[in-house]
Amino acid sequence: MALLKTLSIVTLFALFVLISIGGYVSASGVGLTCPEWPLCPAGLVPMNEFLIEYFHRSIAATTGLLVIITMAFTLKSKTAPRGMKIASIIAGSAVVGQITLGALVIVERLHAILVTAHLGLGLVLFAMVLMIVLYSYGLLSPSHKRLSAIRDKGSGVVIEEEEHANVKIVNDSNS
Repeated sequence: MALLKTLSIVTLFALFVLISIGGYVSASGVGLTCPEWPLCPAGLVPMNEFLIEYFHRSIAATTGLLVIITMAFTLKSKTAPRGMKIASIIAGSAVVGQITLGALVIVERLHAILVTAHLGLGLVLFAMVLMIVLYSYGLLSPSHKRLSAIRDKGSGVVIEEEEHANVKIVNDSNS
């Protein structure tokens, strides 16, 4: 699980950088400086006018690969909880959606709804990878103890922890 911890945190950091660069690309209006997809007109080596958008696409390809690798390691792990595996499948699916939306954004010349959907799906992707990180570090778990029994003598209310962090409030006025 140590490799999965490192891989998931690196993937999360790459996603944060990618979303930040994507925000810059959108806000600065350079989203169509590279008007073709997936490569710019000059091919693999970008010309200066395509540099920012090309950098965004390169980071996106690297990040997408990291997400897919993280999903593969999560699914192969015998110790990964079910929720972590589900989050990794959603993240992998979101990457495919992001690639598709990214292409559509370019082909449709930055249509506002597509750009917004691209950002929204990116946030879902970030949330899923964050969940993977939290699971891998043991900070999110279905059996994680969140509450211990609390007894308020004054009101007679008892809060007891049940399995899977469900909470049962019992009126214990007889004690």
